[in-house]
Amino acid sequence: MSQMELNLDQKKRLLQIARQTISQHLKTGKVDAESSEDEALLAPCGAFVTLHKRGMLRGCIGTFVSDKPLVDTVQQMAISASMRDPRFAPVSEDELGEVDLEISVLSPLRQISDIDEIEVGRHGIFITRGFYSGVLLPQVATEQGWDRDTFLQQTCLKAGLPVDAWKDPDTKIEIFEAQVFGENDLN
Repeated sequence: MSQMELNLDQKKRLLQIARQTISQHLKTGKVDAESSEDEALLAPCGAFVTLHKRGMLRGCIGTFVSDKPLVDTVQQMAISASMRDPRFAPVSEDELGEVDLEISVLSPLRQISDIDEIEVGRHGIFITRGFYSGVLLPQVATEQGWDRDTFLQQTCLKAGLPVDAWKDPDTKIEIFEAQVFGENDLN
């Protein structure tokens, strides 16, 4: 899987952009488009933005594919994760200081036919069957201490499917890698 490798300054810049975007959106309801001359930040790429508050998930939204520059994708996902994750109320301006941001920059999806290709901690899983779909980022399995079967089962549950749906030949399993970095990692 090909994936660009971001350096420390690029990671810090993306985290700064995500936080500034959320803050500006909370204050004004608008967002100024970010400009960059960094080729890596201008490359079209999928990304997820995850918010944690006191170590607990507070929002997470992303996209696998984007024809927009990574900086734009991060801005869009930062707003969506903070305002539009249906599992949570929108983040308030008062609580933003308590929220830690994490960004996952994604490699392209790759369909697999053998679950032995899944490496826990390295790969995320995207499962689809019919109108149902669910995704879990690579770090989720590691954080939860899951083995591959549990990771597959939990992704099926997230998709609204039975836990063993991954065994069904009509279920499509795709994997991806993510370069994951957060404010707590880089400070």
